[in-house]
Amino acid sequence: MSDWEKASTARVLPPARPRKLAKVPFVELADGRLQGVVSSGSDIGRVYVSSVEVGGYAFACSTNNNRPCGGARGSFCNHILAMVGEAVLQYGPERVARYLRVEAEPTGHAIAAEMMRTGPAQAGTNAAATVFSQFLRHLAYLELAPTTVPLPEMQWFPPTRAVL
Repeated sequence: MSDWEKASTARVLPPARPRKLAKVPFVELADGRLQGVVSSGSDIGRVYVSSVEVGGYAFACSTNNNRPCGGARGSFCNHILAMVGEAVLQYGPERVARYLRVEAEPTGHAIAAEMMRTGPAQAGTNAAATVFSQFLRHLAYLELAPTTVPLPEMQWFPPTRAVL
């Protein structure tokens, strides 16, 4: 068994390009959505939780207090556009386009433009509570000291070898 298999952490793919975490500290492709947390440009204590659903591109954007975003009325707001751009930096344009099922040139601007052109007329399911709690859980991991001791919450992974 290799050293990484004994560790309490999993291998992480490096980002496609380095990105700054101040504007979009959390972005992920999960649960059939591109979802993330975007900092407010006007209030340091406020963040927006944004998401775009795979395929139909239904979207949602609200504050961490579940107040709707004023800019997300029938079209993507600046928070969603920033999240798409950061997802392209994190995962690469091809992977983001493939995940969202967007037929467009593999650039952040083209992906967002094609999604707006083909579909986000309706609001999506607001998954703000789920996305925000995942963001907070990720923040908690940053406070842990590096270790090879197993973490109890990571023990759901199946064993790597058969027990006879």
